[in-house]
Amino acid sequence: MEQLAIIIVLSYLVGSIPTSIVYSKHIRGIDIRQHGSGNAGGTNIFRVLGWKPGVGVILFDGLKGFFAVAVIARLYYDPILPGSGTLIEEFTLVQIIAGASAILGHIWTVFAGFKGGKGIATAAGMLVGIAPIEFAVSAAVFAIVLVSSRFVSLGSISAAVAFPLTLFFRWNVFDAEIQDYSILVYFSLVIAALLIFTHRSNIKRLLTGTENRLSSIPLISKKKQNEQKETAQ
Repeated sequence: MEQLAIIIVLSYLVGSIPTSIVYSKHIRGIDIRQHGSGNAGGTNIFRVLGWKPGVGVILFDGLKGFFAVAVIARLYYDPILPGSGTLIEEFTLVQIIAGASAILGHIWTVFAGFKGGKGIATAAGMLVGIAPIEFAVSAAVFAIVLVSSRFVSLGSISAAVAFPLTLFFRWNVFDAEIQDYSILVYFSLVIAALLIFTHRSNIKRLLTGTENRLSSIPLISKKKQNEQKETAQ
């Protein structure tokens, strides 16, 4: 149990690294929490400071979740409860605990008054390390919803819901072999509920039609601009 406590604390501290605040304050000289939506997350960096720093912050936040499940979780080597299951089952559970701790650290960071981001990028990094196929499907759902609606929040919520649904359909409809399915599906439902909870203000704005929409999507906009230039020539 001492190992597990160490893993939880280390994962929480790694997740608590306030990437967007550090970047905005020490590189751009502003507090991102006083601009845009006021949220200390990659999407707000994207909106206020541009897509390149936004992508950088999002990738680093994702790395926090991946590091928790791929590196910190490996500090574990004894069963949580003797005879409770196989080593693989135990390790999967430890990975989930480590990843969840990192997500909680990102949302309620100890380094910024327990007010951080919304946890999507850190959760994504965690899922890459635990369930890459389900993550890939969720990422595709996010991209499709984002491109069609230009609402980052709607894409994030859709991706969060898509993950447990993908697990369910792969196991029950397509008879796919999924290691530790029962653990993963319950965990994914909890994570989806948590991420929807952190987006509750976005959901209200979506319902009232006041949610912020991206004016453009960089890569798509650049492609359209190039096409227009070629047409003009």
